[in-house]
Amino acid sequence: EYHVSPGGLDSNKGSKSKPFKTISAAATVAQPGDLITVHEGTYRERVNPPRGGISDDKRIVYQAVPGEKVVIKGSEIIKQWEKIQEGVWKVTLPNSFFGDFNPYNDIIQGEWQDDKGYPRNTGTIYVNGTWMDEAETVEQVVAPIGKLPLWKAEVDEKNTTICAQFKGIDP
Repeated sequence: EYHVSPGGLDSNKGSKSKPFKTISAAATVAQPGDLITVHEGTYRERVNPPRGGISDDKRIVYQAVPGEKVVIKGSEIIKQWEKIQEGVWKVTLPNSFFGDFNPYNDIIQGEWQDDKGYPRNTGTIYVNGTWMDEAETVEQVVAPIGKLPLWKAEVDEKNTTICAQFKGIDP
């Protein structure tokens, strides 16, 4: 059995007294038949287990401690925003920040997306728990804010630069 707690360290052994800090760290070492117990907290990570079980009797089980609230969010809190004009901010992050998957360089696929007018990314920006709409161009983001605030990301070989409208908010 492995334990995970926001107060742990991923260099720990995943025991109850020395838990892993991330669910991903536990997933990396878990083998079929193992149990991963996740303690209360918010986990901001992408969990992509390298293996699963081999049968109903030998599966890897992930469970929250009974009565404890566990939240897994793929989002990150970004505090390095720079103001570029009134209500418009930008941040530049190295592509390495996203690990092996950059959602701002990944276009949503599917028939339901075809009538949206232009391609959108799988990444998004949230403000106070509400997602913002992706603009088609950065020029739309630096234009006056309309009904809904907009954002747009540009990705090059090294960095992802996100430009976003934050009306009356200092992100």
